[in-house]
Amino acid sequence: METELLAELRALKHRVPHLAGGLVASVDGLLVAHDTHGTEPSGLAAMTAASLGLAQRLADTTGQGDFRESLVRGEHGYVATYAAGGSCVLTMLAHPDVNVGRLHLEARRSAQRIAALLTDALAPKEPREVV
Repeated sequence: METELLAELRALKHRVPHLAGGLVASVDGLLVAHDTHGTEPSGLAAMTAASLGLAQRLADTTGQGDFRESLVRGEHGYVATYAAGGSCVLTMLAHPDVNVGRLHLEARRSAQRIAALLTDALAPKEPREVV
């Protein structure tokens, strides 16, 4: 499964110019897969979980419903986080000249594919009949 998640991260980087990297993390902050160069992925996964908790609470408190995504704009670029099912999140790092609309469009699609991959991987397998 990690190979498929990594392939999705790399495909997203290919579709959106000016992405610096990304990762998939559990909502508990555990690293699942990453394609980050120059950024320590385990620490980023943990920080993603911390910011996710705050974002979820903010959305809930203001009546906005379940968390879907968040975007942080810094002086040197963006950190975008997207819900990938109920148990994981997709976090992307982008340079300041990224097309934010394109990032949202493509990352939302990738988050859905990642959620499907995780669901398939965690689904109970039916026993095969031995003949």
